[in-house]
Amino acid sequence: MAAITLKDIVKRYGDGFLAVKGVSLDIADGEFVILVGPSGCGKSTLLRMIVGLEDITSGELRIGDVVVNDKAPRDRHLAMVFQNYALYPHLTVFENIAFPLRLTKGKFTDDEIREKVERAAATLELQDHLQRKPANLSGGQRQRVAMGRAIVRDANAFLFDEPLSNLDAKLRGQMRTEIARMQRRLGTTTVYVTHDQTEAMTLGDRVAVLRKGELQQVASPRGLYEQPVNLFVAGFIGSPPMNFLPGEIDGGTMHLPIADVTLSADLRTRIGSRRVVIVGLRPEHFADAALLEESKKASAVTFDADVDVTEWLGSDLYAYIPFETSHAVADKLEELDRDLDGEGMRTQLVVALDTESRVRDGDTATLAFDPTKMMVFDPETGENLTFDADTARAIDEQNEADRKASLARVHQRDEGRKAG
Repeated sequence: MAAITLKDIVKRYGDGFLAVKGVSLDIADGEFVILVGPSGCGKSTLLRMIVGLEDITSGELRIGDVVVNDKAPRDRHLAMVFQNYALYPHLTVFENIAFPLRLTKGKFTDDEIREKVERAAATLELQDHLQRKPANLSGGQRQRVAMGRAIVRDANAFLFDEPLSNLDAKLRGQMRTEIARMQRRLGTTTVYVTHDQTEAMTLGDRVAVLRKGELQQVASPRGLYEQPVNLFVAGFIGSPPMNFLPGEIDGGTMHLPIADVTLSADLRTRIGSRRVVIVGLRPEHFADAALLEESKKASAVTFDADVDVTEWLGSDLYAYIPFETSHAVADKLEELDRDLDGEGMRTQLVVALDTESRVRDGDTATLAFDPTKMMVFDPETGENLTFDADTARAIDEQNEADRKASLARVHQRDEGRKAG
């Protein structure tokens, strides 16, 4: 295992295209870090530079204490799991997993290879499939074979390039659990590329968000969700995504398309001389006013809204409420939508309500939200004016403590199994 350190990493192609723009990132020994962002943001290019499949234009890449910019992929001692699994169809599962060990030309005896393969197969519950060919396996089983081939190498780090994108939704959920369990058990440094923010939020100790080759923010999943540094991160993280509304400032009042909000002294100071801002509210920060607890009603902002469509999903009830945006922020929000691979759909609030709510299509509903949950963004730079560095630091420090405690528990449990 080893730490991975990227310092001002740049990738410029021969035609002048700048794919990665000075990314710096410290990945701790044993840490699980996700590289996430929309299509074309440079995340796979960055991963391929780490493993050695792409040359680094400038900057420094260290694995452990060794600068590896000019080292061949085989000399970096990394194991990569590709999107298409890259299995050999004519080889059995056993031989596919054993393949990197066979390449070492006599370094391992047949007994040592068998022991390593069988141990990896036990970890991934492939013991009953070792003599089968890839064509006779399910997508999830093929993915586990690719992971087994990475495990037997005793690599310094695992690198995953969108490994679950070819699986159906149910299988993706199961494989996320498998990958998380494997990484915790082995404690191997892991870098994982995905465009799926659900994978990013559920798997990573920390998540690095990229936009057009630039690193936007690196934080724990909770840190990104609660304290995004800018409009792009706020819009990318969260499902359904954050609602963005224009806010017009008039003294101590903010006029939103849905309601007027009295500004706190702190928020008024943060907004400064800006006349227009972009306000972010997550769907779950709304409530059906009829179901709101009495203790929360006094501080809530209530408003009446014409509900266009509702979706009842058993555990969730979503209401969709069209609104008119302001020309002052329309261009910025359209740019954000393009960057997030959006479809340029109509402006509408997505509101998550308690499933006990009786709000339905075509209703005029009285809804409420807590104004302290609002995030406020500069419409020019996208900066989160409500970002709190101390809170963000505390969230990530707690996350790191939780990560270390989790690894300790897994190690203790494994030691107990061995002793038993």
